[in-house]
Amino acid sequence: MGRILVASYLVRYPLGGMASYVLQYLVGLKRLGHAVVFVERAHYANACFDPVRQIQSDDPGQGLRVATELLHRFGVDDGWCFIDYSGEHYGMTPSELRTQFASCDVFIDMGAHGSWQEESATAGCRILIDGEPGYNQIRMADPASNPFGGAAYDHYVTCGLNIGSERSSAPSAGHHWHHMVHPVVPELYDVIPPVANSPFTTVMNWQSHAPIRYRGRAYGQKDVEFAKFAALPSLVDAAMEISVAGESVPFAELKESGWRVRNAHEVTASYDTFHRYIDDSCGEFAVCKNVFVDLHTGWFSDRSSAYLAHGRPVVIQDTGFSEHLPTGQGLFAVKSSEEAVDAIRSIKREYDFHSRQARLIAEEHLSATVVLRQLTNLAGL
Repeated sequence: MGRILVASYLVRYPLGGMASYVLQYLVGLKRLGHAVVFVERAHYANACFDPVRQIQSDDPGQGLRVATELLHRFGVDDGWCFIDYSGEHYGMTPSELRTQFASCDVFIDMGAHGSWQEESATAGCRILIDGEPGYNQIRMADPASNPFGGAAYDHYVTCGLNIGSERSSAPSAGHHWHHMVHPVVPELYDVIPPVANSPFTTVMNWQSHAPIRYRGRAYGQKDVEFAKFAALPSLVDAAMEISVAGESVPFAELKESGWRVRNAHEVTASYDTFHRYIDDSCGEFAVCKNVFVDLHTGWFSDRSSAYLAHGRPVVIQDTGFSEHLPTGQGLFAVKSSEEAVDAIRSIKREYDFHSRQARLIAEEHLSATVVLRQLTNLAGL
């Protein structure tokens, strides 16, 4: 077993979906028997979002309160450190942090954007996990916009299951890419039957960043893809709901089309509200970012993995992930509104069956003990 340092962001963005994403890795690695240390830093000004006050600032107070409680609750608080923008250390002293880096077998960057390169230089193995396939490779291919600067890693891993292959038109940015799905720890969640008439839901960002251009073409966000499915509520005998944040959300138009609309920051105010929201749903319907779809990246959502772990069937726009994960029972990959209608009707007809299949997919294909063992094998542990 090894000592693994995981660098991501939790203190800086302490909303429930982000917390859940990070915890699946930390808990999963610890369950495999590894010593796990979480590290994070604010490497630019006003990096900390406070969901209570709805402001960005240099104050990590709210994020620290959330992070310390969750790390303790899930038993992954043996070692952690946050460095704020002024350089103040929380959780570990500078000396303790240097000792952790000096003795670590594996350093995993899953959202730190190369900001620990100097400290991790002595690590036995450095791994980058790419959670924005296609988008990151386009930026990495251009030295002027590379989000990782001159950072170097021993292994490059992406949740875009088609990246680096002929199946995807995204660039490889000069790297050999290993593939993985985001893990989930199904044992953390009981499958609770939904109440009658629960809606299909999702949590989404309408526009998380501006379009990106590659070879003369612009690639956008979920706002681009949602238009293909805008009429869905009028085509199915099921309540359809989105919890949405981001720029230029057309709230009035969405409601006129029959969508229930909620504020994503309220739904994901905490780890617990995020998972209660999933329990209060009968399943998920979700579109994907245009850049993921058009580049056929094979991306699959960590949020959808959480729905499956709760026994909630998932209907999600296909990015090419259907070439790697089982679909048609519990999980449906769709390319059109018509296919989404068929999937939702199938789920409604045999809900208990599709709920069991959803959980089975989480256990057999997305479980942290399966997914993260592949990652640690790659690192030589």
